[in-house]
Amino acid sequence: MNPYRELANAIILQAVKDYRRNKSEQSREEIERFFRSDWFGALTRINPEQLIAQLRKENK
Repeated sequence: MNPYRELANAIILQAVKDYRRNKSEQSREEIERFFRSDWFGALTRINPEQLIAQLRKENK
C-alpha cells in the first residue's frame, strides 16, 4: 500500500478511536468537525455523515 494512503488511514482510524474513547460532548463535537472538514475529504472518500451516524449509534 502507498505510504501516504497508510498515513491517511492511520489519521482517520485514530480520530475514530478518539471519538469512541471520549465521553466529553465538546471533544466529540471537535472530532465531528474534523470528519466534516476539507482535510478529512482530502484523506478519504468516506461519507462523514454516515461515519458520524454510525459512531453515535455505537455510543447509545
